Amino acid sequence: MKNTNINTNIYEKCMLCPRKCGVSRSTGQSGVCGVDAGIKVARAALHYWEEPCISGKNGSGAVFFSGCSLHCVFCQNRDISDGMAGKNISRQRLFDIFFELKEKGANNINLVTPGQYIPDIVWAVEKARAAGFDLPIVYNTSGYENVESLKMLEGIVDIYLPDFKYMDSTLAGKYSKASDYPDVAKKAVAEMVRQQPDAVFDGQTGLIKKGVIVRQLLLPGHVKDAKDILKYLHESYGDHIYISMMSQFTPFGLEEYPEINRRVTKREYERYIDYAIELGVEDAFIQEGDVAKESFIPAFDCEGV
Repeated sequence: MKNTNINTNIYEKCMLCPRKCGVSRSTGQSGVCGVDAGIKVARAALHYWEEPCISGKNGSGAVFFSGCSLHCVFCQNRDISDGMAGKNISRQRLFDIFFELKEKGANNINLVTPGQYIPDIVWAVEKARAAGFDLPIVYNTSGYENVESLKMLEGIVDIYLPDFKYMDSTLAGKYSKASDYPDVAKKAVAEMVRQQPDAVFDGQTGLIKKGVIVRQLLLPGHVKDAKDILKYLHESYGDHIYISMMSQFTPFGLEEYPEINRRVTKREYERYIDYAIELGVEDAFIQEGDVAKESFIPAFDCEGV
């Protein structure tokens, strides 16, 4: 399907993300996202650390884009989120990468932090599908997205994988300089569910083919906010979405934020899980063991780019 909603000059005064900085990325200026209009990718390779229904046995074909509009103080991917790491590629090269990852056995194409490149992604996916490409497209995002931008992805994205980081606007302002995050994320998730209202799984492999999985990373000392997010998501969407309840918070360079400069305790995560059970949440993923000691961060060395 041809997407007719794309403004080819959108980078001239970029308003793609909720920051709406209006920078002329097409003339080489960098937006709040840290990048100009060139497509910058730091890694394109099989990735095995997503939810089981995404990674499966073969791995997810993860394309790690450079830049991010949110800039959380606890970001684990800060090497690329600031827009510094990575290699500039063309739209045609992005198209080629999709097919290369498929040849390596990828279950899907996992676009990581992709919001600043939506027009290019639409072009590459449409061209790939016209050439017979049939893997699901995963949109892996912070949840800080404009509804207007997400509408450009209708018919393009099969699986939405957003974070829902905060329900408390004070926390959002403190840790992401985005006090509007809760309202923005609510509207963004609603649009994602509108586009993909129910999860569809492959009966043989258990891999997800369509749907929405909302990730919620528990922050140290903030079980209440995590509970508020769970309650909102469950009451709003019930079994129309899956919730990924994450305990893998890893402190990194957080000396200025001593209240979160530690790992989540076992008891905190247990309280979080117990509340989900109390609410009646059934469609969820939980993390077992001491996952905070595991490395989910790949080397951003331009592999596969």
